[in-house]
Amino acid sequence: MDRPFGIYVHVPFCRTRCGYCDFNTYTASELGSGASAVGPTTYAKLAVEELRAARQVLGAQDLPVRTVFFGGGTPTLLPPSDLGAILTTIRAEFGLDPAAEVTSEANPDSVDLESLTALREEGFNRVSFGMQSAVPHVLATLDRTHDPEGVPAAVAWAREAGFDAVSLDLIYGTPGESLADWQHSLETAVSMRPDHISAYALVVEEGTRLAADVRRGDVAAPDDDDLADKYLLADKLLAEAGFGWYEVSNWATTPQQSCLHNVGYWRSDNWWGIGPGAHSHVGGTRWWNVRHPAAYAGRLAVGESPALGREVLTDEQRRVERVLLGIRLVEGHPLADLDPDGVRAAGAAVGDGLLDQAAYDAGRAALTLRGRLLADAVVRALT
Repeated sequence: MDRPFGIYVHVPFCRTRCGYCDFNTYTASELGSGASAVGPTTYAKLAVEELRAARQVLGAQDLPVRTVFFGGGTPTLLPPSDLGAILTTIRAEFGLDPAAEVTSEANPDSVDLESLTALREEGFNRVSFGMQSAVPHVLATLDRTHDPEGVPAAVAWAREAGFDAVSLDLIYGTPGESLADWQHSLETAVSMRPDHISAYALVVEEGTRLAADVRRGDVAAPDDDDLADKYLLADKLLAEAGFGWYEVSNWATTPQQSCLHNVGYWRSDNWWGIGPGAHSHVGGTRWWNVRHPAAYAGRLAVGESPALGREVLTDEQRRVERVLLGIRLVEGHPLADLDPDGVRAAGAAVGDGLLDQAAYDAGRAALTLRGRLLADAVVRALT
């Protein structure tokens, strides 16, 4: 395999469902309590089964895993020993690069010093906390249940437990969030001295409770101008605090503190997704698992693949995906990978101040700050 290889482990459980979230997650009440119910206490053995099956599918290829990312859902609803058992299986079946980045997402109220210490002892070296906001009324609108005062404690515990990297996730553009609210969240996040901060614009996804509220007029939809103002403020304050952007929505204190797993997605590397609804991409073939935990467990129980569908990408589809994803990175994307129309569009984008002139002269299409605000439009022009 000629590209770096990572593994994503999806843990599809949450204590409560946030109104804006459309991820493949389930609460205890949604899963039920029948014999076929799959929950946090039984999940690890299923993930281990899929990992062993994946090893058989991939055969004898030399596949040291460079990155592992446990996402969700809330991975830390599982005991550290269960998360460790999954990681141990990855190490045994595939081999784990000695310098591998191993991340778990966590809600701030789902951990304490003891659990984080245990997680670190299991081999995890990076943790990403879903802070989202430091403002209580914003968290309430998002249906987040944690106390914002608990986030600094979680970060301090992670440091005490010995994690190499601590990341905070933020969301901006929540209905009712003022620019001052957003500034307070940014300044609070920076004050905790994390190594990495992600800041994502709120997207109203169809089928969510938030989408229904917007449709009824109970809350206002995010405003594009407001989102742009908040992005510019984030970039300014984070730069002043010593963070550099490396992807449109991500900043790190040093290049080494970038989330290497996500960089692998943006560079079109290979990864296997474990768990219900997880997506995978290996060698130009993409597939995705059945979504419900019971269906996932049922397939594994009879020795069937949990994959629901797959597609083999053409060379042109792979090229377009490389452009779509690669342009989001600070280094941009090689002009040589664009078709003739894309090269012409890149030249026009430089003239419009959307792509950097020096990078263009060096053979790359790299976004300016204004270009980051209009990244989707730039990508459409280049592809």
